[in-house]
Amino acid sequence: MPHTSRTHLVLIPSYNPGELLAVTVRAARAQWAPVWVVVDGSTDHSTAAVQAMAEQDPQLRVIVLPHNQGKGAAVLAGLQAAAAEGFTHALTMDADGQHPAELIPTFMATSAAAPEAMVLGKPVFGPEAPALRVQGRRVSNAWANLETLGMGVGDSLYGFRVYPIAALVRVMRGTRFMRRFDFDPEAVVRLCWAGVRPINVDAPVRYLQPDEGGVSHFKYLRDNALLSWMHTRLFTGFVLRLPLLLARRLRPSRR
Repeated sequence: MPHTSRTHLVLIPSYNPGELLAVTVRAARAQWAPVWVVVDGSTDHSTAAVQAMAEQDPQLRVIVLPHNQGKGAAVLAGLQAAAAEGFTHALTMDADGQHPAELIPTFMATSAAAPEAMVLGKPVFGPEAPALRVQGRRVSNAWANLETLGMGVGDSLYGFRVYPIAALVRVMRGTRFMRRFDFDPEAVVRLCWAGVRPINVDAPVRYLQPDEGGVSHFKYLRDNALLSWMHTRLFTGFVLRLPLLLARRLRPSRR
């Protein structure tokens, strides 16, 4: 039987994942309730299957956005709806089958034990992982740890993580960014700036091949340009916040 919670829910943003969306939702529901899907203007007919599932499952909700707005915007829409119903934490996971649904209870338990923190998945890569993607994320991780003054972000890009909803909504409402592919790394940096500490938990990640239904919307040049611009902005913000971050780091040593 899946675990049921009135405070923690699973939130799955979805954009054209094909048949893998229904597979991902079933895997998540086998572990947890409730599960919410936010369809970000999909055009691949993947929505109908999960809507049919939701008609038979009161613990599954499907929110359909009228047009594609980006991952961050889809997550924000889900977070705001969840907050309105009293939920305090959301575990985000991708719709394309890359994330380990069997670890949902572990991540939720870690969050429940430290509700003020964010629980970040630290990816364990298989041999099929594209070397270029693995190397590229090391650059983003280095920037994220610099921008947070080494608060301990194990991985800045892995989207399998538990967020405190109120803190993340507050951060997102304070910026016009974080609405597209830049959501995951910018979320951890800005939450660290807000004093939300990261807890890292190892989690495998799968890169499915096309014959397994794998779908990737990552565009190497476009998305790396977006990440570069994001880190330029964040580094500027880091410099402005450096006195506050240093004071926070030094405070425990005075006790």
